[in-house]
Amino acid sequence: MAATISYDDVEVGTELPPKTFPIQRSNLVRYAGASGDFNVIHWNERVAKSVGLPNVIAHGMFTMAEASRILTEWVGDPGAVVDYGVRFTKPVPVPDDDQGATLEVTAKISEKLDDRRVAVDITARAGDDKVLGRAKAVLQLA
Repeated sequence: MAATISYDDVEVGTELPPKTFPIQRSNLVRYAGASGDFNVIHWNERVAKSVGLPNVIAHGMFTMAEASRILTEWVGDPGAVVDYGVRFTKPVPVPDDDQGATLEVTAKISEKLDDRRVAVDITARAGDDKVLGRAKAVLQLA
């Protein structure tokens, strides 16, 4: 695969199309199986609340991965993500209902770099909470 977005077609301030990702408890179960992270706060509401959490919470790395989809879906090639990092600022509580949680992700080009690369700032929110801080990526464009 190769990036489908051309470096020449973007400028600083270019916004990527916003994305919304539903998160339900079943997503957490599948992620736990894939990652091997069976920490009880990701599936047992009683325990999660007993340690001061508002509810079962999404895995941080699951949240990070979901947020990165704004990049990979826009650029057209997961291999075009050269660098990606975040800080976890708030948990994503996932209620046990038909709605679950919603992760809303926006991103924009913050800098044009050498070698047809761009820096991207990402914002991820669950409800009113910003759940990822210093979320930044570098993409290799066509």
